[in-house]
Amino acid sequence: MSDETYDPTHQKEILDDMFEKYFLEYASYVILERAVPAMEDGLKPVQRRLLHALKEMDDGRFNKVANVIGSTMQFHPHGDASIGDAIVNIGQKELLLDIQGNWGDIRTGDSAAAPRYIEVRLSKFGQEVLFNEDTTEWQMSYDGRKREPVTLPAKFPLVLEMGAEGIAVGLSTKILPHNFIELCEASIKHLKKQPFVLYPDFLTGGLIDVAHYNDGARGGKVKMRAKISEVDKKTLKISEIPFSTTTGSLIESIIKANDSGKIKIKKVEDNTAKDVEILIHLAPNTSTDITIDALYAFTNCEVSVSPNAVVIADQKPRFLGVSDILRNSTDQTMYLLKRELEIRRAELMEKLLYSSLEKIFIENRIYRDIEECETFEAVIETIDRGLEPYKKDFYREIVREDILRLTEIRIKRISKYDGFKADELMKKLQEELLEVNDNLENLVRYTINFFQELIRKYGKGRERRTEILQFGEVQAAIVAANNQKLYVDRENGFIGYGLKKDEFVMDCSDIDDIIVFRADGKFSVVKIQDKVFVGKNIIYCAVFRKNDERKIYNVMYLDGKSGRTFAKRFAVTGVTRDKEYDVTKGSPRSKVTYFSANENGEAEVVTVNLTASSNAKKKVFDFNFADLLIKNRSAMGNLVSKYAVRKIAFKTAGKSTLGGVDIWYTPTLGRLNKDGHGNFLGNFGPSDKILVLYNTGEYELTNFELTNHYDPRQVVTICKYQEKRPVSCIYLDGEHRHYHIKRFLIETSTMDKKFTFISEHPKSELVFATCDKKPRVEIRHRKDRKTEVTTDLYKVDEMIDVKGWKALGNKLPFDKIVSFKALASEEEEEIEEDILEEETNDEQPENEPEENDTEGNDPEAPDFDHTKPGSEGEQLGLF
Repeated sequence: MSDETYDPTHQKEILDDMFEKYFLEYASYVILERAVPAMEDGLKPVQRRLLHALKEMDDGRFNKVANVIGSTMQFHPHGDASIGDAIVNIGQKELLLDIQGNWGDIRTGDSAAAPRYIEVRLSKFGQEVLFNEDTTEWQMSYDGRKREPVTLPAKFPLVLEMGAEGIAVGLSTKILPHNFIELCEASIKHLKKQPFVLYPDFLTGGLIDVAHYNDGARGGKVKMRAKISEVDKKTLKISEIPFSTTTGSLIESIIKANDSGKIKIKKVEDNTAKDVEILIHLAPNTSTDITIDALYAFTNCEVSVSPNAVVIADQKPRFLGVSDILRNSTDQTMYLLKRELEIRRAELMEKLLYSSLEKIFIENRIYRDIEECETFEAVIETIDRGLEPYKKDFYREIVREDILRLTEIRIKRISKYDGFKADELMKKLQEELLEVNDNLENLVRYTINFFQELIRKYGKGRERRTEILQFGEVQAAIVAANNQKLYVDRENGFIGYGLKKDEFVMDCSDIDDIIVFRADGKFSVVKIQDKVFVGKNIIYCAVFRKNDERKIYNVMYLDGKSGRTFAKRFAVTGVTRDKEYDVTKGSPRSKVTYFSANENGEAEVVTVNLTASSNAKKKVFDFNFADLLIKNRSAMGNLVSKYAVRKIAFKTAGKSTLGGVDIWYTPTLGRLNKDGHGNFLGNFGPSDKILVLYNTGEYELTNFELTNHYDPRQVVTICKYQEKRPVSCIYLDGEHRHYHIKRFLIETSTMDKKFTFISEHPKSELVFATCDKKPRVEIRHRKDRKTEVTTDLYKVDEMIDVKGWKALGNKLPFDKIVSFKALASEEEEEIEEDILEEETNDEQPENEPEENDTEGNDPEAPDFDHTKPGSEGEQLGLF
């Protein structure tokens, strides 16, 4: 090309236009034809084409998958691999296809056998909801040789039952699978104009938290967990796995977490056959509850998925929630059912019309009148005249084609014509026509019946498999195994797990935060590393637990500006990582003169020695930290002495000033907490225990560690254990089918072991149990079926005395018991009355501030009760 004709700018514009055009065409093609399902039938093109090919091949028998792939390639131009993957994916869900042979296993990740070895055919469900020649819109295949459906006339929200996932250019879709029965029921509710909610359900079972599902739309998130149970104190069993994982990937993640030190296990056993069974054998002295949390925190036992429901509607992608998709599908189902009814009505009316014409033609012997006709046109005219008196009774005009059909009736048929049978047939047609008309007039009712019939015919075995639960947040730092050791170089200011030649502090994990206090009064929280500089002259370092209100630091410091010594007590519940804070007033030359860290708020006594040159009359005196309130970490503190201090020495250990720990139980999570969520169990001291009563008729004593697990589906009641308070229960004896009542004291002391307190017959059933002091129960009973039900209120403590926990109890003196209902105990009613009385009294006067509380203390700092006993802490004297 010559320089005169070549224009670089013009050529670049042409290339840019071509790139934009081709790229948009490619993106549009991938979105519409490859990755995203259509809203009408919930299928991608490859899925729709293979189902259409199966329908064409259908003769009721199984077909080799290899043959199905070959037939599908007449419609799908993208090779056999994509078709094979699609048919296996659909077949493994066992909804639209009946399968035969080794189709793989979604739980273990095993792939299907080669297409030449496995067989498939359309299921009855697929035949019923997907195919109707008369309501299908058709188009020509890619090579113009055959026709294929634009979309299949689906009368069910397939995309929600099977789920869908695809990645296109700048767009992706992820629709999670839902439960078959729940989809039908939701469609029925939509038709009845009732609200409904849909949540995912997976063939792999497991547990799911749908708190942030967001109707499956963008921005939502679900957490899925494996179902883990305790076989014994040394073994855990995984019986169901989360969606999107396999037993292989799950075991691999567990081994990886163990190798990195996040969890401590001896070995993992995979016994999966018909059912999933993965056994995890724990290392010695390992808590099962903490290990379960660690499995959720560090392995694929818990996975998160962000749904993003995108479907093709009107030839463009639309972002919808699953509720909108179901509404559209249900409305489409009703429209398709209406079309089928209208088509059937037209067929019935035509059959009735022709049967009537045939009857008139034969019984009125019109066929004899045409014997003298010389031309075919004369035959037509003769028959038309013979029908003339009856034309007004037909729903439409009689045309030439109708008369031509009469001329095709053979003499043999005329001679054998049975008017009675003809009338019976017409009667059946009329009855069916009336039914069709009735269904058209009551289309909503008919559609509801359609979905109810789907549940009846295909719902068996399709009950929900994934259990919906609310998950608590697992704090990884708490459940992580201590796989590292913390060392400190106090003088040079380094900490880390790589300083193995320096001072050992404590065991820790490689995800812990470390809190560090220095002699100049500065402290900070840093991430544990191999080696990290935190400042010279370290006086204390340890693993930092966020929101730990019971760890109290007792500090004395010298204010560099005034020369006075102050004392303070404070907790560090939350800080910004790598930011420095000051426990002093911040003046230059200020320094910490005494420091102690106390795990349970202990307050020790120290001896303070002033300098000999001071003017104080008393140069040696004791200081009790218990006299101080626990303030905010930025508070100035209380004045110890305005004179120079020579030495501060630890004298005697103190007790906790925090008292016990208030514990609550959250029933939805089955977990304990200190945050005030759920039911208040009480204030717990070091030796206190928790009593749990299960619906299996067992009880268990546990500690009050926040890492404990309680299955909320099995817990009848949970309370603070009191030795002299009896347990009251009513149970059905499985052997004699009698109801028994008993009251007993807990006589065992073994922790974390379940004991059965009802009869051990497998059909025995606990119906009522409580730890209340004065429980009450409402019993509805009657003598026999003919007598009326009597309702009586009983005080359990007046019905039976306290007996041994192995006693059978007393048989209830009622012939026929209808139901039990637990009522509020008298004790609770008395408490409520006391509360009402207290609310009417005058308010208590506020506490006066301490005289020695120096100005500058934080007025908003929380005060803690420091009068209750507790355990002792550790101290560090610097002078």
